[in-house]
Amino acid sequence: MHAEKCYNPKAQAGCGLPRARLLLPPMPAKRKSASSSKNGEVVIPDKLYFRIGEVSELCHLPAYVLRFWETEFPQLKPVKSSTGQRMYRRRDLETVLHIKELLYDEGFTIAGARQHLRAESRAPKSQAPLPFPKQSAAELKRLRQGLQDILHILTARH
Repeated sequence: MHAEKCYNPKAQAGCGLPRARLLLPPMPAKRKSASSSKNGEVVIPDKLYFRIGEVSELCHLPAYVLRFWETEFPQLKPVKSSTGQRMYRRRDLETVLHIKELLYDEGFTIAGARQHLRAESRAPKSQAPLPFPKQSAAELKRLRQGLQDILHILTARH
């Protein structure tokens, strides 16, 4: 059929078919972004600041979604350059990825994700105790006496 050959938009006047009926070739498959690792995690380049276009590419989100999320999530506040361009820090980029995971993967609503992020920020950050070796009181007394002997030797020289 003649319509199958008519996929060039420049040739549409010559094919005689209405524009809506033109058959276009299938879109080429998008190349896998260099910013994603094999397991699907985003690899964040080692930079201080990222422009909105770079964040959009890294996170596979349109820029308008990022701008909308800035209005919805108080945790997402990129600084603006002297020219007014949004400059995202690594922390902002990690926040965007976390919001994307909550909304797209875990099925949260925007309000639910906002509430979840707020609760995460309020959660007490517990620090693991320092890994001091367990020693007996007698061992600690012996160490203390040894240090005092060293101190006595050093002070006796002066």
